[in-house]
Amino acid sequence: MYQRVLLKISGEALASVDPSGDKNRGIDQKMLEKIAKDIKDVYAQKVEICLVVGGGNIYRGVHGMAQHGMDRTTSDHMGMLATVINGLALQHALEVEGLACRMMTAVPMPTIGESYVRRHAIRHLEKGRIVLFAGGTGNPYFTTDTAAALRASEMGCDLLLKGTKVKGVYTKDPIHHNDAAFLPRLTYSEVLAKDLKVMDTAAITLTRENNIPIAVFSIYENNGFAKVISGQGHFSLIQ
Repeated sequence: MYQRVLLKISGEALASVDPSGDKNRGIDQKMLEKIAKDIKDVYAQKVEICLVVGGGNIYRGVHGMAQHGMDRTTSDHMGMLATVINGLALQHALEVEGLACRMMTAVPMPTIGESYVRRHAIRHLEKGRIVLFAGGTGNPYFTTDTAAALRASEMGCDLLLKGTKVKGVYTKDPIHHNDAAFLPRLTYSEVLAKDLKVMDTAAITLTRENNIPIAVFSIYENNGFAKVISGQGHFSLIQ
């Protein structure tokens, strides 16, 4: 169904549980391996794959600003660096699975990854390589959700997938509300009007302008990525 897709992976999806059980942090190697295998299954279907990874398991810019009184620009720059750490870990996991992957950074770091150049990224995809975009948009005040929408638009992706903790979009947070209703199909306007917090406003607006559907699914489901690509599984579609 799809020739080229972008998968947005949150930093929290990669996190290990703190021994105290209070919060998540760092990188869970088993989860990293699981995600790499899921990506390999989709790659085997001859789908060109782009990835955007968050950094919330290491550092969240907004939280740093709120908790420590740090200015937003500095805090967001720290968050960008966190996505690069996750990107390196995910790149390695994919290479262990035998997949060719190129990490491109929005902030130039030539000794760590390629600087982002749109034409170079497209060329990598055409050569059968997975392209991992780290560093967000390269600018403060923008989330990695917006970075995902931006890169999906620039790459001409057919679908943007967001892997989350739950199996799609609900009227309320299903983790805290038993009466939350699952929403299998929505429009961009409904997401914005109901303030469903699927992705930030800039990301939703950008995907709407470029007619890129968004699939929201559980990153923890076995082969969840491949199931969405084949039109199966449990997920919400926004278009």
